[in-house]
Amino acid sequence: MSADFKFEREDYLFELPPERIAQTPAARRDASKLLVAGAAGPLEHRTFAQIGGYLRRGDVLVINQTKVMNARCFAVKENGVKIEIFVLGIPADPAETQVLAKPAKRLKPDIDILFPHSGVRARVVAKHDQGRHTLAFESLDALSAVLAQDGELPLPPYIKREQGPSETDGDRYQTVFARELGAVAAPTAGLHFTEGLLAELAAAGVEILRVTHHVGIGTFKPLVAEDIRDHLMESESYFIDEGTVTRLDVAKSEGRRIIAVGTTSTRCLESNYDDGFHPGHFATDLYIYPGYSFRAIDALITNFHLPGSSLILLVSALMGHDRIMDIYREAIGRDYRFYSYGDAMLLLPRQGEIDA
Repeated sequence: MSADFKFEREDYLFELPPERIAQTPAARRDASKLLVAGAAGPLEHRTFAQIGGYLRRGDVLVINQTKVMNARCFAVKENGVKIEIFVLGIPADPAETQVLAKPAKRLKPDIDILFPHSGVRARVVAKHDQGRHTLAFESLDALSAVLAQDGELPLPPYIKREQGPSETDGDRYQTVFARELGAVAAPTAGLHFTEGLLAELAAAGVEILRVTHHVGIGTFKPLVAEDIRDHLMESESYFIDEGTVTRLDVAKSEGRRIIAVGTTSTRCLESNYDDGFHPGHFATDLYIYPGYSFRAIDALITNFHLPGSSLILLVSALMGHDRIMDIYREAIGRDYRFYSYGDAMLLLPRQGEIDA
């Protein structure tokens, strides 16, 4: 990692032509473009289907198996007023379900709301800042029914479609390895993988491990503070099972590369690592920005991020500010597509790692 640390928010802003923001997925998952960047030297341009050319036998690819909830729901008050309810996660206790409500001023404690398609009622328990509320559901089954029958897929705010999510989004805004329901946004680096590509990589000797890190609403939170060190991350939950921990520890001890698929897998692994990995359920608000020393991962597969976001700080921490800005300039100049449905990059921060 380069030592060109910059801590002013404006250093992480850049002009992105609106037409570069992908509104729909590529025709095939692995048909997306792939930019490959080492620590220095020329950038290489491929398709995602060719990523295997940059991976080695013994590499460990860590994927995030979280599944996006149908988090955007609509309910009605007893007087018939319609309220949008955005479920922020699946709680351990259904009586403490955290949501965003819109319009927030119409929702007050001690009233009931009805989700019409499922017929489920919930009570407003508390009102918090910034439109947040606590709802009490009778059971987790009741909450699940609301998500299944009253909810829709929450596409990111920069995907602007009058008609809302399509049937295609129901498939393409989930990874092929999505298993554990609980995210409000997709772990987008994983969207490029097909079952066939994963099988091809495994056959070539790449070890594929799964973690679960539920992407929270904070992933869209912009940097507001002028000094990036003053930014606060929202907590997100993650889980690593014992078998995965054992295999990660073995890979570390053998000096094999651990390659994170996405910034969520990165934060999961970096949060968890402390002279070894640890199994269990955890929460993390780890904030990775320039000056951070990576301990768990050796490389990263990720999409192209929003200017002025915590995610562009993470990749800048890995590669150095100036290198990342050069990468983004070239990507824009070569018509790469940005954000959730956009193209990908493989970041290899060690010298001499591009050997495709």
